[in-house]
Amino acid sequence: MDITPVDLDSDLALRAAYDVERRAMLVGREDLPHWSWPEMASSWRHDDVGEKKVLLGGWEDGRMVATGGLVGGLLDNTEKCWLGVCVDPDHQGRGLGRQLLEAVERLAVDDGRTVLLAETKLPFDQVTSHRNRRFAEEAGYSFSNVEVVRHLALPVATSALERWAAQAAVEHEGYRIETFRDRVPDDLLDSLAAIYGQLSVDAPTGEVDWEEEVVTPERLRDQEDMLVSSGRRVHCTLALAPDGSVAAYSTIAVPPAGGRTDASQWGTFVGREHRGRRLGLATKAANLRSVQEAHPEIRRVVTQNAEANDWMVAINEQMGFEPVEASVELVKRV
Repeated sequence: MDITPVDLDSDLALRAAYDVERRAMLVGREDLPHWSWPEMASSWRHDDVGEKKVLLGGWEDGRMVATGGLVGGLLDNTEKCWLGVCVDPDHQGRGLGRQLLEAVERLAVDDGRTVLLAETKLPFDQVTSHRNRRFAEEAGYSFSNVEVVRHLALPVATSALERWAAQAAVEHEGYRIETFRDRVPDDLLDSLAAIYGQLSVDAPTGEVDWEEEVVTPERLRDQEDMLVSSGRRVHCTLALAPDGSVAAYSTIAVPPAGGRTDASQWGTFVGREHRGRRLGLATKAANLRSVQEAHPEIRRVVTQNAEANDWMVAINEQMGFEPVEASVELVKRV
């Protein structure tokens, strides 16, 4: 197998990598959601000043049969990177995955990364025995963390959304709940960037400790532009403290029109000094209502949280999110 960098400017090469990844990722989980081609292409092509990204392709007889890559921070947590490999199902079992993983790891080590991270989605009854985990452990990776992937069927009754909002409102007098689509107003970017950076420290992350992420208003705006250019619509609900700063947020990304009908619940986070006021429930309920009203074609919302994140898990269960599979995180220190 010849391993070369994927030309991210080439639709042909990048689409070949997407097709391999999609086929490999959906083995045994064919009915579960996977990002679309426009979403994948825009993500890999996006030039974020805070991220390094490398995508490799494994070729045989002029056809891509495997793909792998890494993503690592450039402004913070620079000793870490996320990496992964996928092999076309028709070519699995021949050692191609191990060959490509070694190539990706060499890139990571040459870049000064000493904490290598990987993630795999697994059935609950195969968290310890699935071949993906065995593959990783044989390559020197060990268990770090597990998150539970949950799905919420839509639509949720408006009466339930109103009830949750009312339950939360009595706990956060003086705060305002506001929802924005695609772009957050300029005057809120500074405080939103500050609270975004806290998530990597405060969210449970198992056996790996993270430093606070460096998030700037410019990076946030650049990310918004990239998401819109991919065809996504992003709904972001903010809880604003009495002084007008961002106290909490919840974000849902809706995929490009005409494709899949599942939206992704991204971060929901409450700033440290604002906890205990049910702002998590308030922002999630308002944001879900915004998505339902604007996108009646969306049939489910997908989210995941660490098992140890008791507060967010409790909110998800209250709203009716059902466990579907496990997202197992693994780590290798080199």
